[in-house]
Amino acid sequence: MRCSFCGYKEDKVVDSRSIQEERAIRRRRECLKCGKRFTTYEYIEEPSLMVIKKDGRRQPFDRKKILSGIIKACEKRPVSMDKMEEIVIQVERVLQKKPAREVASTRIGELVMERLKGLDDVAYVRFASVYRQFRDVEQFMVELKDMLNKEKRKARQRKK
Repeated sequence: MRCSFCGYKEDKVVDSRSIQEERAIRRRRECLKCGKRFTTYEYIEEPSLMVIKKDGRRQPFDRKKILSGIIKACEKRPVSMDKMEEIVIQVERVLQKKPAREVASTRIGELVMERLKGLDDVAYVRFASVYRQFRDVEQFMVELKDMLNKEKRKARQRKK
């Protein structure tokens, strides 16, 4: 494994633990040259999943793209990397349970938003604004009002 700081190719594993219901391993490593520590993940290779984009193009599923979007949404928010990684794991788990080998990008976005909503409201709104491609403040306000109305309906149903 190459050190992410200095590029040296030798390291030692300091800690190793199973994650994702023992479907992956998280390893803490220490570079033998610079002494800095970094984390690596090993995953079981799943059958390839294709993502159908809004314009109809297909591309391989990439967990890094999901994590990148979540990181941007959670920037300067009190959300740990572990929580963000857990969202990606949860989304992957849902998608892997489906028999279909293709999934719409809109479904992935909805799964991420569901999880962000319960984690951090600001991160949720940020992600939704990019995901839904709001073009102006009015469109953004319509979405916020819709979100608030849905919450009010859910609260009323819980009271019944």
